[in-house]
Order: sequence, then structure tokens, then C-alpha cells
Amino acid sequence: MKKSSILVALLGVVIGLLIALLVYRVGESRRMLRVNGNDWRKVSLILQSIDENYVDSVDRAKVSDAIAAAALSALDPHSSYMPPQVLEESEADLMGNFDGIGIQFNVPNDTAVVIEVIPGGPSEKIGLQPGDRLLKVDDTNIAGVHFPQDSMVRRIKGAAGSKVLVTVQRGREVIPFEITRGKIPTWSVDAAFMVSDTTGYVRLSKFSRTTEDEILMHCTQLLSEGMRELVLDLRDNSGGFLDQACKLSNFFLPRKAMIVYLEGRNRKREEFRADGSGPFQKLGVKLLVDEGSASASEILAGALQDNDRARLYGRRTFGKGLVQEPFFFSDRSGMRITVARYYTPSGRCIQKPYSEDYDYEVLRRYESGEMVTADSMRVEKGGILPDVFVPVDTTRAGAFYVACNRKATAMRFASAWFDRHGRELAAIDNYDTLLGYLDRANLEREFLAFAKSKDGLVPDPKEWATEKQYLMTQVQALVGRYSKLGDKAYYHLFLQIDDTFKAAMAE
Repeated sequence: MKKSSILVALLGVVIGLLIALLVYRVGESRRMLRVNGNDWRKVSLILQSIDENYVDSVDRAKVSDAIAAAALSALDPHSSYMPPQVLEESEADLMGNFDGIGIQFNVPNDTAVVIEVIPGGPSEKIGLQPGDRLLKVDDTNIAGVHFPQDSMVRRIKGAAGSKVLVTVQRGREVIPFEITRGKIPTWSVDAAFMVSDTTGYVRLSKFSRTTEDEILMHCTQLLSEGMRELVLDLRDNSGGFLDQACKLSNFFLPRKAMIVYLEGRNRKREEFRADGSGPFQKLGVKLLVDEGSASASEILAGALQDNDRARLYGRRTFGKGLVQEPFFFSDRSGMRITVARYYTPSGRCIQKPYSEDYDYEVLRRYESGEMVTADSMRVEKGGILPDVFVPVDTTRAGAFYVACNRKATAMRFASAWFDRHGRELAAIDNYDTLLGYLDRANLEREFLAFAKSKDGLVPDPKEWATEKQYLMTQVQALVGRYSKLGDKAYYHLFLQIDDTFKAAMAE
């Protein structure tokens, strides 16, 4: 018993010493690192402490990227850090070109289908055609395996001058194409055409480095065709370069008319005014806007509205009125920091208020009823308010329509139609010819049979009476896109069921 008691006592002494040592080490580790909340010393101390104390080796680049992203996200919803690949893609899109093979494609049924081959691009030169199905990129199978679309794009893109082997299925043939990548233009004008004897329509998707030249070219062409009034479609235009918004505003405004001004804590007020050289100062202008119209598109809309040069039709714009200044790092990464806010000529701040659910603010507009009631729109909520409010039409989205959208039935039908009628569509390069072809094609019967056989979808007769025109116009637009007219046909056909466009044309 004595020996046992001695062992227990010794064990107690050892445990006590260990606890004392642990308490001593913990106490030692709790040394106070003095910081001031108004300086950046805490960040430096964190990094220094990681270097001196962290248990494993540290990937400094990974930690630096994480700190940069977190720091900028704490400022506002639009200040951001961009790793090299993200920065490269962002810059290429706004510069008006990128390296690639020059095709547009959809993925209607787990296989990418070429919609358009960009004229003059590498794919056109080597023989790719609309309707070709992409099976493989080099040795990687991308068809029928749920291959992510963004990964597909990255594999097809590459440095100009490099080669890529693209294997396609054309009818029953499987054809490999070795394509040398090149510089591919990314146009900001999706479509431009006359919609009446005196009215032209232009759809602008973004403000890139080429936007000024594109608008000048297309509007000059439309003027030669008799245009006296322009309907400029800015819906879902997410913006781009400030100088391009100012140059487009200058096209329409008289000398000294204010376009926009910006101001920030470290940026003195800077005003942008028209110089009077604009070639379209006498042209009538109507703008189509919605909750997807942001940034540079809001600058243009606000400038023309405040100077009484255009009527706006649609719904309140997104509300992004922040000036993002780019900064670049030597490792090819970069960041954009908000340095000022935009104000319209009358002094309206375009930027909507920050909120906890900022990313879902547009969704909240649906929930609050703003999308269907003009009375719900408020200037203090940010964005540009239209002169003529056009609500979202909720009566068209019945069960059959929703089910077809969920399964991409219309898109898949258009692809299947092209498989059978590709030669006919490929020969059409005139809009009136296309309309005649679509009227004779009996697409309604064919589409309903396709929806039933492929997806088990059959509309209720009363429901179909309401949805028919809306859904079948979409089907016609998707089929027409496979003609030589491409997106021009798509948008021209879609305007037939476009309430915002109809409101603009009615005045």
C-alpha cells in the first residue's frame, strides 16, 4: 500500500507540474499585440504572427489572395479582387476581343451545338458550320457527360496562334478539325435593323472599347435606310467603360449639355459635357431599360432623360452608380476599388443603397410588387426611373410554359429542326424570306409533337390559347437564329411579343 501511495503522490506532482507548465505557456502566448483601430497594423501583425508561429509551411500567395478578396468585399458590393484568370477574362470581354476559335454555341441537351460561326474567324475559315455538335476538345470528351459549360469554354479558348483539335458530329459524320486560334471580336451591338419605314432598332449588350465605333457604323447604315427615330435597347446591359457611355451620350446632345458628374471622398467633382460634335443630335431617340440595365447604360439613360433627348420605357434600372478604378499587380492579378459615385445632370445619385440582401435586391422588387405596379418605384431606391412604366407580364407563364423552359424544350426543338432542315435555313439571308419560311413550316404542330414525345409535355387547351403566341414566337426566333441572319433574326422575331418595345412604338 505504501508503494502505491507513493506512486499516486508522485503522479500527482508530475501532473501538477505539467498543468503549471501548460498554464505558463498559455499565459506566455497571450502577450498583448498593441493595435490602433484606425491604422492597418493589425493586418501586418497577423501576417507576421503567421510567419513566426504557424505550425506548417504557408502558401503566401494563397493567403494574400484570400486577404485581398476579404478586404475589398468588406468595402462595398462592387469593389473586388481579381486573380489573373478572372482579370484576363474580364479585360478581354471589355476590350472587344479575345483569343479563341470564333463560335457561339448552346447546350440544349448535354451536347454543345454551334449556333453561329463568327465571320472571318478561325472556325469559319476551316469549315465549321451552325448545327455542328461538339464531341471532343483535343482528347477530352465533352458530349453527353454533363461537362460544365464554363470548363468547355476554357478548353476551347487559348492563346492566338495555338492549335486545338475540335471533333464535331455533322449529321451522321464525325469530323475532326484542327483549328489555329486567333483574335475574335466580341461585338457590343447584338442586332441592328429597321422595324418600320422610319424607325431603327439597335440592341446594345455592353459598353466595350469598340462600342462608339459600332454604334456610329450601325446608325449611319440605318440612316441611309430611312431612319428618323432610333429605339436603343439597353435592357440587361451591365455597363462597361465610362468614356464609351460619355461618347454615346455626346452623339445625341448639344454643346455644353452635361452628361454626368462624379464625386468621392478623395475625388473632386468632375463633370463630363457634350462638345457639340455629335452626328445624331436631330435624331429622335427612345430607350428601353429594365432592372438589368446598369452602370454605363444608366449614365447614358440619365444623360438623355435629364436633357430631354429621350423617353425611357420599361422598369427602374439596376442602380449601379459607382466609379471603379482598376489597379494591377505584377503577378497579373488586379483589383477594382470604388473611388466615386455617378450623378445624373439633375443631381440624382444612380447608386442604390447598400443593404444586407444587396445581391438579392432585384428579387425583392418582384416580392414588393414593383415589377407590376408603377407606384412602387421610388427615386430614393436608386437607378433611373422610366418615363413610361411597362410591367412584367405574369399571365404568360402557365404550367406548360414553365415546364418547357425548365427542360429547354424550345431550344432542343430548334436544334432538332436544324438537323432536318439545315440546308434550307442556311440559305436564308433575308428577313421577309425567313418569315415566309416559318409561316409555311407548321412549327406549332411539330413543336407540340416534339414536346409530347421527348418530354411528355401536353398543354391544357385553355392554357395553350393564352401561351401559344408567346411560346411559338420564341420557337420561331430560336429556329430563325440558325439562318444566316443569326441574332438579327432572333431579336427581330422576339420584338413581336415584347411589351416594352410595343409601348415605345405606340407613342
